[in-house]
Amino acid sequence: MNNEEQQKKTGSQHNNTRPQRNERYGKPAHARNGSVRPPYRGRKDSDATSRPKTFLAHSHDRMGTSEPVSRTLSPLEQSMLLNKGRDRRRPPSRGNTGPGGTPRAHEASMPARRIKHSAGREKAESRRMVLAFPQTPTMVPIPPLKDGDIRIVFLGGVEEVGRNMTAIEYKNSIVIVDAGLQFKEANTPGVDFILPNTRYLEENKHKVKGLVITHGHLDHIGGIPYLMDRIGNPPIYTRLFSSLLIKRRQEEFPLLAPLDIHLVEENARITMVDIHVSFFAVSHSIPDSMGAIIETPQGDVVCTGDLRLEHTDGIVSEAEHDIYEVFKSRNVLVLMTDSTNCENPGFSTSEQLVYDNIEEVIRTTPGRLIVSTFASQVDRMLKILQFAEKYGKKVVVDGRSMKTNVEILKAAGLFDPPKDLIIPAEEIESYPPDRILALVTGAQGEEFASLMRIANKVHKYIRLTPRDSILMSASIVPGNERETQRLKDNLSRQGAKIVHYKIMDIHSSGHANADELAWIHAKINPRFFIPVHGYHYMHRVHAEIAKKLVPAENIIIPDNGMIIEIRDNGSTMVALKESAPRNLVLVDGFSVGDIQEVVLRDRQMLSQDGIFIIVATLDTATGKLIKSPDVISRGFVYLRESQDLLRNARFLAKKTVEELSRGMRPIDYDYVKDGVTDAVARFLFQETAKRPIVIPVILSV
Repeated sequence: MNNEEQQKKTGSQHNNTRPQRNERYGKPAHARNGSVRPPYRGRKDSDATSRPKTFLAHSHDRMGTSEPVSRTLSPLEQSMLLNKGRDRRRPPSRGNTGPGGTPRAHEASMPARRIKHSAGREKAESRRMVLAFPQTPTMVPIPPLKDGDIRIVFLGGVEEVGRNMTAIEYKNSIVIVDAGLQFKEANTPGVDFILPNTRYLEENKHKVKGLVITHGHLDHIGGIPYLMDRIGNPPIYTRLFSSLLIKRRQEEFPLLAPLDIHLVEENARITMVDIHVSFFAVSHSIPDSMGAIIETPQGDVVCTGDLRLEHTDGIVSEAEHDIYEVFKSRNVLVLMTDSTNCENPGFSTSEQLVYDNIEEVIRTTPGRLIVSTFASQVDRMLKILQFAEKYGKKVVVDGRSMKTNVEILKAAGLFDPPKDLIIPAEEIESYPPDRILALVTGAQGEEFASLMRIANKVHKYIRLTPRDSILMSASIVPGNERETQRLKDNLSRQGAKIVHYKIMDIHSSGHANADELAWIHAKINPRFFIPVHGYHYMHRVHAEIAKKLVPAENIIIPDNGMIIEIRDNGSTMVALKESAPRNLVLVDGFSVGDIQEVVLRDRQMLSQDGIFIIVATLDTATGKLIKSPDVISRGFVYLRESQDLLRNARFLAKKTVEELSRGMRPIDYDYVKDGVTDAVARFLFQETAKRPIVIPVILSV
């Protein structure tokens, strides 16, 4: 035990002898909230050989006291530790997850650190780890569902684009539609992914009968590895291509329980105790997309998932007419459908027009052609491969998500290429440039994606020449404008010709525009409407489209956590004043759960004003510092050019430590550090108008 710990221990035994505080600084933080700071509880070296490794976390009771608790590593956390082969610091490319775009399929897998395990997987199963999130707060009591009523709970996918998850409850059965993830936002720095909050389902997991997956994009399947164990690992119902994407992603979490996946086809009908579910095909940018019809005696609840219409110049195809004929004979109670592109007027660009233009570019380009698109645009990727085969090109597929989806296309029987069509990147120089087509990731300017590495001249095998052409078959996701512009600048500096969606129609979204949505509403003809899959403003716009067919009082715009019930034999729809838990569930390194607000706030402060650390060594016998404090600063000011500021900060820190510790026996280090923090932070703000995080470290001798 060092001197500081000894004096803390002594001080806790003699609280009555504590001297008068300096009123200028007030009480220390832990005294203000009535809590007691616990001593550090480490692990002796000898413990390592006598028992499995144990890590401690702190649980906090309502009074703010803290004591260490240990927790066994869950299978999910073990899998995250064992997940090998990827750099945890490599940020996943966002893909097209914004309005007017298509969420990527399988682009970003859970990042993990490569870890060596000397005793193998069995030994890892006994490991424990620190949890970086607090205890889940008590859920507000929600009234039980009355017999005959239908309850719809929005766990994610509204108020944002991503982490789609909705629960439909009838009698003693709950059917879940989708389980996606969302990429981090500005208010969640350092976080890997954001998940739906499943606390409501965890409280009612005995009712959960199944999970329906509408299609295989990450904002609809990405949460499965993290959430299934929490909700009882129910059976999953989906189509073939989506199931292959789910299985491939699940391979990255080898210690999780196996998934119970049931394949369904369009027009199939299954029974989940009190609920029947039918399926229908929808058009989207990925194969095997489908909508779900949850059947109840009061009527049908229709969840379309993401969708668009196949059309030619606004004339909807016969295939689409045939699909939606099924609703003529149905009593549709509620429609929940995609709002992502509802702000765009008219019909979206026809995908057939996009295919025709891409084929023309591939046919007429004289030199090497590099095509970049979203890996989630699987249908388009398949067409590009077919066009390359048609015109005698050799294809280099570069980018992990591209390679993954090509392999899944083969496994699903959707693509059977000739043996020599796809060649490895290292053989690209073995063929004439006009016979090469490279299909790569990185249309959004992602730092480590293939196209950005080509633009930055760091790609191992591909070097641009003025005869090369770049086809960027993707729109710009809002927020990625600067990265995309920098990407195009770096490509053009090397003389490459760039063709993008503003020059010709080589990209179309996988989401329906306003007139397509109006057509869908007319075909389905629901009694009630709830817009989903988008931000609040998008829902407002979508509601205006729906009002042409549905009375305004029959439309509710949802928020995450909102609970909507259909009552009185399907005649009324109401939103409950109670809500399901809606706080963010974050994947942050090895932690999955809540992160305390102070952690995110500190990360934001660090990113804005940096950190200022003061290290002082105090002679406890004299109450004086042994020497002038040391200062460590990162992201605040350049210390070599701020010597006056540094000198004054040291002087202030020294003066404050000595004044606050004078006559104090034992020394209350927390009180002294709080005083130093306040004084130095105030001084730095006066001098620089910046608020770095100030951390004093006081050593005692």
